Amino acid sequence: MKRFVYADHSATTQPSEHVVETMLPYLRTYYGNPSSLYAISDQTKSAVEHAREQVARALGAESKEIFFTSGGSESDNWAIKGVAHQLAQKGKKHIVSSVFEHHAVLHTLDALKKEGFEITLLPVHDNGIVRVEELTAALREDTALVTIMFANNEIGTIQPIAEIGAICKQRGILFHTDAVQAVGNIPIDVHEMNIDLLSLSAHKFYGPKGVGALYVRKGVRLPNLIDGGMQEVGRRAGTENVAGIVGLGTAIEDAVSTMQERNQKLILMRDKIIDEALKIERSRLNGDRYQRLPGSANISFEGIEGEALLLWLDQNGICASSGSACTTASLDPSHVLLALGLKHEVAHGSLRLSLGAENTMEDVDHILSVLPRVVDMLRAMSPLWEEIKKQEAL
Repeated sequence: MKRFVYADHSATTQPSEHVVETMLPYLRTYYGNPSSLYAISDQTKSAVEHAREQVARALGAESKEIFFTSGGSESDNWAIKGVAHQLAQKGKKHIVSSVFEHHAVLHTLDALKKEGFEITLLPVHDNGIVRVEELTAALREDTALVTIMFANNEIGTIQPIAEIGAICKQRGILFHTDAVQAVGNIPIDVHEMNIDLLSLSAHKFYGPKGVGALYVRKGVRLPNLIDGGMQEVGRRAGTENVAGIVGLGTAIEDAVSTMQERNQKLILMRDKIIDEALKIERSRLNGDRYQRLPGSANISFEGIEGEALLLWLDQNGICASSGSACTTASLDPSHVLLALGLKHEVAHGSLRLSLGAENTMEDVDHILSVLPRVVDMLRAMSPLWEEIKKQEAL
């Protein structure tokens, strides 16, 4: 039987058995609307509030600072547009971000730009990390918000969030971070790190899809996201996704409680992949070697197409992803990899492997037994590789 290895946890994770077990009663038995007055609704209302407390504890926040959403993209939109529209009334229409944010942030900033906001996108250089001194230099009197992702979704690099938060606090500027990849994977304390707003999504840490949360520091005012009922203190109307919220609460509590032990294993597996993959001719690691998520590695192989690499890995039972835009009509490589300074042809041949709790060293060995021969096979068919070898010979 062909071995199956799931190595795309940055895309999504499988909900854990514990998460599913805690969700089921709220799909079958406790189905009451939390806004109603009878007993089964009391149960669902209590479950929602318990999950809010679980999320708050995981972030070092207070439960009243947590608002449930449909996921990271909604949370990003609410935080960024909400702050922008609120502070525009005070003449602050400048926002600082980075060139390799998730599109949920970049497209939101594009929309605000059309409304007359001015956006500064910081470079991330070849190591995939924002330089604090460049961020400081970009701040202005009319800067309303800084939004920098906690950890990059494609290359896994972790940003100096605590330093950025301290600078923003000193300057009286609100700081938002898209922490979708970071929550449940690395320690976070919103107060120690001076984070004002933080986005997260349950399906990145073994919870269900379609549910997330936005942390909003007490005292930060945001316009309502959805008007209608009084759900989420009147800020986001609509009957709550109770089962999803319960799953989110369980998932984040479990992820934080098992983080240290899980990460020790992930780092060993990640480092073995990086060390062995870099033995392949003309390969390179994208992003800083150590300042990265425990299970994340992004490696480029010159002379091949990322889409072809993924298909052949899939034929060998390995689920991974590429730096190339293989799920859209665009032929352009990833904006993240281009931001590192990679040439188009190098960025197109990139592979993201993101490991999770269920992966084993045997999975890693399988990946490493398959990867070199697939790369060799694709290069043997590649005119680009022939050209590279000719240039080497000159």
